[in-house]
Amino acid sequence: MVTETDSSSPDDIDWRSETSSAEMSQRDRLAEFYEQSIYEPAVVAWSDVRTRLGIVILSVYLLMALVEVLGLWRNPAPNQAPRLLAPFVNMQYPLGTTQSGVDLFALIVDSTPFILLMVLAGGVWATSVAIVVGTISGYKGGTVDTVITSISDFFMAIPGLPLIIILAIALSPENPILLGVILTINYWAGLGRSIRSQVLSIREASYVEASRTMGTSTHRIILKDVLPNIMPYVMVNFVLAARYTIFASVGLYFIGVLPYTGQNWGVTLNNAYNQGGLFTLEALHWLLVPIVAIVGLAFGLILVSQGMDRIFNPRVRTRLTGKSESVEEESDNENTSAWV
Repeated sequence: MVTETDSSSPDDIDWRSETSSAEMSQRDRLAEFYEQSIYEPAVVAWSDVRTRLGIVILSVYLLMALVEVLGLWRNPAPNQAPRLLAPFVNMQYPLGTTQSGVDLFALIVDSTPFILLMVLAGGVWATSVAIVVGTISGYKGGTVDTVITSISDFFMAIPGLPLIIILAIALSPENPILLGVILTINYWAGLGRSIRSQVLSIREASYVEASRTMGTSTHRIILKDVLPNIMPYVMVNFVLAARYTIFASVGLYFIGVLPYTGQNWGVTLNNAYNQGGLFTLEALHWLLVPIVAIVGLAFGLILVSQGMDRIFNPRVRTRLTGKSESVEEESDNENTSAWV
């Protein structure tokens, strides 16, 4: 009987062990990324009632947008319902109807995808440019800071509303993404100056000095040391930029500056006002429904931004994810011994 023996050489064994360790390290990195970037933020965010309420509100708007994009809801059509039907009288038209017999709930659903894209584009544009400008200017200093600050001051000196009106009339934007960028065309300048002030104080911190002493690159210092400390401020200002985009677009649609393409909450407000929604009780709901939609979206964004502060606060994050129990126990023991 012949016994089979392992003919693998030591080099093959070393190669296999190195491959296994590489696979394990990659798996560990993925697990660490999931825990730090997904699980822990979710736990911290969900622990705040404001975040839960804000997510519920925003989920309603996202659901309406999804329903409209997938074509699961009827498009608003005139003369298909009783005119100026009050809300909650007929559940087929839960929010009532307009002077032309258009379902107001269908109007709101039809407008939601356009509004969400516009708000997202405006908020992302304003905060992204402000982060780049503010962090580079504040951290680098010197000539770079002088040049960037001068450019920011120039854009801040331009009156925002007249500039937006001129661009809106000249370009007649129908794309929601382009419209969001136009509405926040110079909003980034003031936010960039504020972020610069935050970075000026952060760059003198001891941990940033230690990173520079160790030869860490500027790019890595900004990503690892600077940005996490200004993210709560950035998130709040992202929401402010998004809310500004909502109000600016509705106001410009209301006064007729922006083109009436499709349905929009501002267009609905304009139609309601022109047809007596402000002066007759029968048409008052026509005016109130888009106002409630506007306020609800802004309120949901504010609640989520307030909850985001917990995610970027390291002390709150470690406490809520259960990583500081030993520290808390030690502090409790110290307090007990002090009382004794």
